Amino acid sequence: MKKILIIEDDTELRNELKILLENNNYQALTIEDFKDIISKIKTKDPDLILLDLNIPNINGVFIIKELRKESTVPIIVVTSKNTEVDEVISMSYGADDYITKPYNPTILLLHIEAIFKRIDGESNIITYHNVQLNLSNSTIKNGEYELTLTKNEQKILYYLIKNKGHTVTRDDIINYLWDNEDFIDDNTLTVNINRLRKKLSTIKLDNIIETRRGEGYIIL
Repeated sequence: MKKILIIEDDTELRNELKILLENNNYQALTIEDFKDIISKIKTKDPDLILLDLNIPNINGVFIIKELRKESTVPIIVVTSKNTEVDEVISMSYGADDYITKPYNPTILLLHIEAIFKRIDGESNIITYHNVQLNLSNSTIKNGEYELTLTKNEQKILYYLIKNKGHTVTRDDIINYLWDNEDFIDDNTLTVNINRLRKKLSTIKLDNIIETRRGEGYIIL
């Protein structure tokens, strides 16, 4: 599930955005205290940011500039500032899109979807520490070691890596595979997880998939 961070000081609008995103299968994260905001953003580790420029005690453009020093996370500016100057400045410092308030929720969702489609199309190699998962040919490489994964093994590992640091339930994984038109039941999932772990151990990746009893699985 893609994580979208909402940086918006208007409580009512922030809550509306959160509900909108969650109703459309995104994980919505928020920041309500804007002190030391750059560190807070890094901690959240979002896949995309919705940024209002009018943040108390800090310029939204400054946030863009600071993030772009070390991050390529997509940023959509969602703001009441509707001048061409604000748009040009935001885009020149690294924003990926610019939407003015009031906005049509459906249009905002389409903009978000377009960015994710572009990113997913550009990047077929997912990096986890020193490990590379190649989505084009279903291979995983750890230094000099490389092996081929089955389609389901690749998708399970991809889903865990994309949600690294967060426990995902068995139902989460099954629903993800079902959404990708690969039906898998609970017993089949157990078989795939066990096979995936055995394969990973052959390339010196023992125990990277942890079981959280009663909760699910996690990659840290």
